[in-house]
Order: sequence, then structure tokens, then C-alpha cells
Amino acid sequence: MLQQRIITALALLAVLLPALFADSPTPFLAVSIVLIAAGAWEWGRLNGLPIRKAVLSAFACAGVCALAVAAGWTESTAPVVWLLAGAAWVGVTAWMLLRGVAGWAQWPRTARWLVGLGLIWLAWLAMAQARTTGVAFLLSILCLVWAADVMAYFFGRALGGRWFPAKLAPSISPGKSWEGVVGGMVGVFVLSYTWLALEQHYQWPVASLFTRLSAQGTGMLILSLVFMTTMSVVGDLVESLVKRSAGVKDSSKLLPGHGGVLDRLDALLPSLPIAMMLVSLIKPSSL
Repeated sequence: MLQQRIITALALLAVLLPALFADSPTPFLAVSIVLIAAGAWEWGRLNGLPIRKAVLSAFACAGVCALAVAAGWTESTAPVVWLLAGAAWVGVTAWMLLRGVAGWAQWPRTARWLVGLGLIWLAWLAMAQARTTGVAFLLSILCLVWAADVMAYFFGRALGGRWFPAKLAPSISPGKSWEGVVGGMVGVFVLSYTWLALEQHYQWPVASLFTRLSAQGTGMLILSLVFMTTMSVVGDLVESLVKRSAGVKDSSKLLPGHGGVLDRLDALLPSLPIAMMLVSLIKPSSL
């Protein structure tokens, strides 16, 4: 299993890294459209769509992404779009987590399918716009989520149950602990302040998410980091809830050793549009 995970990870990096660091955003946008279309197919299958309709979901998602590129939305999007995306993620996911697995199954299948596709597409649009803004900006968002995920895993394994007897969400994801959440927060704060120091020292040309947030003051930076870390955990829990409702362990088997595309993107789905929402609230004169 470990060997399979490593081979898959190396193959993905061989495709993603050259596309990410290309002079033009176009190669990355093309690769990301393929990945998000695969995620849309997985979403259809998780919500009980037959294979043909799930495949149509993938093509529909790819088509809307292509239209967004043609319309210039990957370069500039109205701030209200990100405000609505952030509100949708907070509102919809709060409802889902409070109602639990049984509550999600009570939604009409078409409603579940459309809501999920919309949120998946918004995450892609946020990622595309972040890459168009600059590689360093996108990487700062990605690294924030990865730091939260990695540190949550190690803190959870080492300290799970020692500080907080109750599990985070036992009916949705029994393995997650409050100690893991604390570890994720620690990892994000260490990353952000290290990144800020390096960015200031080397004078990187494209401002990172951390620099943009800190321009509004330490309070804005701290609250934003806590909010984004929390929502990355929420994204993970929401996908776990949907998979539990569908009775599956992984969103698919597209990535041998890793599960499916949504299994790799779950924490990023809310984090990307929320990062764009926070940035859209910053006054240009403060950067």
C-alpha cells in the first residue's frame, strides 16, 4: 500500500509541478479542470447517480470551468461571489454536521447533487484565480491546508484523547480528535509566521495570503488563520459524512493508494473560496 501511495504521489507531482510553475497559468488551469471534473464524477457517484449521469456531471463541470476561463473569471471575480461562497460553506456545512449522516440522506438527491457541484466548482474557480494572481499566493493557501492536515494527524496520533476525552465528531469520523485540531492550529501559525519572515527577508514579488492578511493587522491575521483552519477541518468532516451516507470508504479508486480526487481535495474545497473571500475584504491601499 505504501509503495502504491508513493508511486501515485510521484506521478501526480510529475504532472502538477511543471503545470503549476509554468510561466502561464494555462497549463495549471487545464490540469486542474481535469481533476475537478473527476471530482464531479465522484460526487455524482457518492450521491447515487447512475454511471452515465455521473459522467455527464464531469463533462458539465469541465464545461462550466472552461466557460469561466473564457469569460475572464479566473482573473477577476466580483467580491460578492466569494462572500456568497463563504456564507454557503458556513451555512450548508453547519446544517449538515448538525443533522448528521441521517439528515444528509433526507435531502432530495437532485438538491444534494447540485449543491455539491456548485461548491466544487467554486473551489476550482478560487484555485484558478489564486494561480492567476501568482504561484506564491496559491502555494500559501495550499500549504496552510497541508500544514493543518499534517500536524492534525501527528498530534491526533500522539495525543488523541489525552487532553479532551470526547472525540471531535464520533458519528462522522471516529478517528478525529480535538487534540488534532489544536495541532493543526499550531502548524498553521508556525507556517504563517515562518512564511512572513522569509517573504519579508527575500522580498518575494507576489504577496502571499499571510502578507495580505497581516496588512490588516495582527488581529485580522489570527482570526483568519483560525477560521481557515477550522473550515479545512469542516471540509474533511463533510466529505466523511457524505461517504458514510453512501456507505463507502473512499470517494473512488482513481488514485491508487490515496482513494479518490475528493479524498485529496476535501479540506481545500472550503479553504480556497474562503481565502479568496478574506482577501476580497482587504483594501488595495493596505497592500
